[in-house]
Amino acid sequence: MKNSFYITLHFLLKPLLNLLFPTVVQGVEHLPQDRPVVLCANHSSAVDPIALAVALPRTYPIRIMAKKQLFSIPGLNWLIRKLGAFPVDRGHNDISAVKHSIGALRDGCSLMIFPEGTRVKRGQHIAPKPGAAMIAIRSGVDMVPVYIGTNRRLFHRTPIVIGTPYTPVYTGRKGTAEEYQRNIDTVMAQAYEWRDRV
Repeated sequence: MKNSFYITLHFLLKPLLNLLFPTVVQGVEHLPQDRPVVLCANHSSAVDPIALAVALPRTYPIRIMAKKQLFSIPGLNWLIRKLGAFPVDRGHNDISAVKHSIGALRDGCSLMIFPEGTRVKRGQHIAPKPGAAMIAIRSGVDMVPVYIGTNRRLFHRTPIVIGTPYTPVYTGRKGTAEEYQRNIDTVMAQAYEWRDRV
């Protein structure tokens, strides 16, 4: 499923974003071309979702889980929905967002999630929420760790590293809550391994 509006805006935004917030992208070759995945990225800046989307190939089918508060802003609500984002209520078990995520993956779109659920600055630690792992397990897809540099400044290059796909480890048909947490902890630990390398 390709979103023509997303592809057009990607084309228009990439030069501007690369001027203001240039990135150095590694690991795009790790993205499977024949199946969707759950991209699990750290989050330190409001620019992160846009920067990561622009770092991906223009025609790469992606849906983005975003906090529901963004969808109450006039104009922005229309824009981000057109770009393929959908809301999640971070404070509750949002069954609608989970169903939407699984449906997107089954339709062949990869899913961008920030499992920490909020912006995390360098030196802080927030345990990632297990929902991303649950969605990956219930959809039968791999998870991909993504590290986005946390020292973002205007005109300063920020690294984005896309890791190798990780296949969740679990028992039974759907796994357990403890297994969801272990899997997302593993994936985010892999993402943060790049923090001091780039």
